[in-house]
Amino acid sequence: MTLRRSLYGRLSTVLLALLLAVGVVGVVVTLATTGRYLEEVDQKLHRDVAEHMVVENPLFQEGEVNEEGLHHLFHMLMVINPRIEIYLLSADGAILAYSAPPERVQLERVPLAPIERFLAGERLPLHGANPRNPGTETIFSAAPIRSSEGETLQGYLYVVLAGDQLAGVVERLRGSYILRLSAWTLVASVAIALLAGLLLFRRLTRRLSQLDKRMHRLQASGFTQPSPGEGARTTLKSDQEPRDEIDRLDRSFAAMAERIADQIDGLEQVDRLRRELVGNVSHDLRTPLASLQGYLETLLLKDGALPASERRHYLEVAASQSERLGKLVEELFELAKLDAGETQLEIERFSMAELAQDVAQKLRLTAEQRGVHLTTTLDRAAPAVSGDLRLIERVLVNLVDNALRHTPEKGKVDLSVVAANGGVRVEVVDTGCGIETNDLPLIFDRFFRGRGEGTRAASGPGKTSAPQGAGLGLAISKRVLELHGSSIEVDSTLGLGSSFSFGLSTSR
Repeated sequence: MTLRRSLYGRLSTVLLALLLAVGVVGVVVTLATTGRYLEEVDQKLHRDVAEHMVVENPLFQEGEVNEEGLHHLFHMLMVINPRIEIYLLSADGAILAYSAPPERVQLERVPLAPIERFLAGERLPLHGANPRNPGTETIFSAAPIRSSEGETLQGYLYVVLAGDQLAGVVERLRGSYILRLSAWTLVASVAIALLAGLLLFRRLTRRLSQLDKRMHRLQASGFTQPSPGEGARTTLKSDQEPRDEIDRLDRSFAAMAERIADQIDGLEQVDRLRRELVGNVSHDLRTPLASLQGYLETLLLKDGALPASERRHYLEVAASQSERLGKLVEELFELAKLDAGETQLEIERFSMAELAQDVAQKLRLTAEQRGVHLTTTLDRAAPAVSGDLRLIERVLVNLVDNALRHTPEKGKVDLSVVAANGGVRVEVVDTGCGIETNDLPLIFDRFFRGRGEGTRAASGPGKTSAPQGAGLGLAISKRVLELHGSSIEVDSTLGLGSSFSFGLSTSR
């Protein structure tokens, strides 16, 4: 990003424009106020000059202008203060005499309104007409001229204090050393303020620049956690209070980046599981379908030549494979509903001991067919629990059936229910082959398959010959218990057996 388009560049440009504007306004205001101040001081110093002239010099004799006294006054003032110009006015403002060169005076009459305001004592500076330059105004002093009796107004003495020389004074003042020094001081102050502002803006925007780099790094990495580096992590410690909005934004971005990275990791894991799901489902569906199709085709081709016993065997195998296929599809639908959160719990209170007894009775025939001894250890005094009876029954069936399928002939499976922690604890213990340590964290993943003879699905001498299932029973049990606010625990010793347990409370 170019400096002009960056936040720092824009702030710097705005600061420079503001300082330049302030500097220009300061110079203009200084020059304007300096001129006004000089006029105010000059007019205050000479406020009574016209009155003193009138008192000390009779300017009218018997109603006529005293030419001799007037010229004496003009001569005296030209010696003392040559920049003052004197105008003798009639009572209606007409110019009767003046000290300025005749060819320079352009007005024949001076407006009396400013003079009356001056005599009334209004705030200075006050400006009156400049007889030399029509349309311009200048500071002045004025005094009324009355008759000797003091009753008749004969005219006014109008003293122009600056005349044409005032502008020259202001121009010289503008070019003076003091003003030049003031101007350079103002320029230096603006430059120092600009430099300080740039440094301050750099410090303030540095964290935003780092945050911007982190955002770009996060985007460039495909919204995964950026690698450690400059600006890659939040500058705040976890226990440090945010100093301002930038710190809060920094911390929020760090949390957002971590959340996005976790979600992407989760999506990648889900995608991997989805691919595994497709592969495993294809395999588990293909096996019973192929077997079912093979036996049915054999029946169609050799129906007339097959003896009744063999035909019945084929039909029993086909029915078994059909049942296996239906069970797999049912488990797939159930697990999908659990993962999607579409399963609504129907909470009720029931006796876990009685439910465990019913499940044991239901699976006892299966245990006898496999040569496994199924026992129960039930605490009849255990309190009733709250939960979805149908789903909890499914968990018990899955755990016991899983133990039966992976326990060798003459082995033992025990289903126990005991009171614990204000609720009940259910445990299924078998004397099967056990589970490898590396496989323990994975056994609740859907379609998990063991990686050797030490796994739950191992077969061989002394092991069951039951076909390995699709691995959905434990995954379904885990999801059901999570919906009930519980978790399933497993403890296994390779070659000796495994134990699955979970707890339920009396209320939800």
